[in-house]
Amino acid sequence: MKKSLGAKPLVYPTPVFLVASYNEDGSANVMNAAWGGICSSDPVSVAVSIRPQRHTFANIVARGAFTINIPNVKQAAVADYFGLVSGRDCDKIKNSEMAVEKAEFVDAPVLVECPLVLECRLAAQHQLGVHTQFIGEVADVKIEDYCLNENGTADIRLVDPLLFAPGNSAYFAVGDFVGKAFALGCRVGEAG
Repeated sequence: MKKSLGAKPLVYPTPVFLVASYNEDGSANVMNAAWGGICSSDPVSVAVSIRPQRHTFANIVARGAFTINIPNVKQAAVADYFGLVSGRDCDKIKNSEMAVEKAEFVDAPVLVECPLVLECRLAAQHQLGVHTQFIGEVADVKIEDYCLNENGTADIRLVDPLLFAPGNSAYFAVGDFVGKAFALGCRVGEAG
């Protein structure tokens, strides 16, 4: 029997997005945001929800761009750090010793050590309660060579993305392979 937990932000898993933007003075800033995901396949777009009080909020509005940097499990401590302090109070990039470079297609920084990066142009924003959902149209995706399988496609096990579990405020890794999507369910309901 299922137990009611009430209205809670509880979806498993949620991605750990390191949202990078430029400050007003041109320095790089990054925050940890877990409220996000793919929201369109054409045009390719991702959504990330950020509170207006966050330093990154004003940066995205001013520059019209941001990057989504996907950290791997080994980067859990630095990813968590990016969610603990504000870029208003310190230089998070310098303190983390993460290398940054300018994105190729948008006016935002890239975290060099993250295995997967989405360069996004701000396409829309929607006020939703205490958050604003930023829709970023993906201008390009960058992935480390070591994260590609023998067919040249991204392999989630090689990216080893850090996942967040909002129900218990914990980080996790990807689990075992279960089956091929768009194939596993093909025989469900067939007479056997």
